[in-house]
Amino acid sequence: MSDVNILIINASPRKYGDSTKLSAIAEKGVLDAGGKPEKIFLYDYNIKECMGCVSDDQKICRFPCIIRDDDFNMLGEKVLGSDGFIVVSPIYWYSVPGRLKNFIDRMTSMENMIVHIGRSLLEGKVAGFIVTGSDSGSLLEIAYLMVVMNSMGIHIPAWALAYHHSMEEVLNDEQAVRDSYNVGFIVTIAAKMLKERKQWYKSDVDIEELRKIASKSIEGYIEDKRLRLQFYRQALSREDNEG
Repeated sequence: MSDVNILIINASPRKYGDSTKLSAIAEKGVLDAGGKPEKIFLYDYNIKECMGCVSDDQKICRFPCIIRDDDFNMLGEKVLGSDGFIVVSPIYWYSVPGRLKNFIDRMTSMENMIVHIGRSLLEGKVAGFIVTGSDSGSLLEIAYLMVVMNSMGIHIPAWALAYHHSMEEVLNDEQAVRDSYNVGFIVTIAAKMLKERKQWYKSDVDIEELRKIASKSIEGYIEDKRLRLQFYRQALSREDNEG
């Protein structure tokens, strides 16, 4: 099997902070699982805000993104060239930093290729998440990242998350250290397992057939609805009479 490439995306503007420390630990997990890691600092790049073109005309939104005077398309090629990626991010008011939000919004151009070629370009990739900050909000940020990435067609394996939310030194948080290592290890193992399959979401389904199946599934229960409505009417009638 060819190399399993894992992109580690550090979304902190502070290269000397906890996100960098936990990125290094995740990188060790990638290496121990036989992966080939590449690390980038997102704040080294210019990533403009999404223009929302998909809401004007869904067919306009595609990859490469129509915004060409920044670094997103180059970074997007790195994502597409990877088998999986790990987002390492500080907590900014229960969510992600602005540069990461811009990056995620612009990833719509990859996901929306399902309109053009029948599949998201992100389909089948694997992601994990590491979040750190001095206050609460870590699980809210991770939940946001998981929902968005999974909605784009990205696989999220079990235990592919780590977090630290304390003013204390992150390296003294044994759970965060252990979990960060395992995010790297698990994402790499999962990417190896999924590497050969290119498409998961089936877009060319027979909608009419599925509608018929769904309609048929309730045919035997129509009488239940009639009895429920009868019960409601009788209950309301009793209340009216008692009133």
